[in-house]
Amino acid sequence: MSPNSSSPGRLLAARLRARARRGAHTAVQLGWEWIQRHGEITPHTPGRRRFAYLGEGACIGFPVGSLYGEPWISIGDHTLVGTHVTISAGFVPGLDLGPDLIVTIGRSCSLGRGTHIVGHQSIEIGDDVFTGPNVYITDQNHSYGDLGTPIGRQWPENNPVVIGDGCWIGTGAIILPGTRLGRNVAVAGGAVVRGEFPDHSVIGGVPAKVLRSHDPEEGWQPPLRNHPLISLDELAALSVDGLAGLQILQDKLREEDRAREEDREQSPLQEEAG
Repeated sequence: MSPNSSSPGRLLAARLRARARRGAHTAVQLGWEWIQRHGEITPHTPGRRRFAYLGEGACIGFPVGSLYGEPWISIGDHTLVGTHVTISAGFVPGLDLGPDLIVTIGRSCSLGRGTHIVGHQSIEIGDDVFTGPNVYITDQNHSYGDLGTPIGRQWPENNPVVIGDGCWIGTGAIILPGTRLGRNVAVAGGAVVRGEFPDHSVIGGVPAKVLRSHDPEEGWQPPLRNHPLISLDELAALSVDGLAGLQILQDKLREEDRAREEDREQSPLQEEAG
């Protein structure tokens, strides 16, 4: 048989393999979406019964991280918990942790994927708190005072953590025991935070320190470099509008980017003219 005579057969086989791969890809993607959707923990699934409180509209994405000590964990209404997020109370499942809640997460929060919240005494997270991915929050640390005992075997120390309403915690930040963040505190990505920080401040670094704060009389110090694209009221209105509102915000951001680019292009021309 000549090579040319077998070419149509090879072409047909290649097309069939490609079609099979596309079919398998579609099946896997649809199957995974189905698993994610039905693996979520919401107030309308049996998993809600394990928690002290899981509010209306709340959702814990699937795959979940480690979840245990749920009877001592409260998650507020409309709070979204990303995939692979660990929320734990106590050392291991099955412990009696007493009458009080250990981990309290407020309303309308958003916890980025891979975040860990590890509570032993008290972690209080306010309303409207957002985190980037892979944030770590804990109220317990190992002690190292005994020189003759490995640190991992020494008795740990607890210190409550409080995160105020409206805070933003950047990607990879670590919130250590004893931290108290005021209202609307922005934490830079990668910061290692311990201590008390006032309302309306921006903190960052290792260890974290105040980088910018708001004075009622002087405003932001150091001053902000530019004015906000839209007001807070406009942003709140857009968020209520769902996808349509987000599209409007995206269009505004695109317009702002174009305006900045035009300013950069005109600056050299103005310098030459001068």
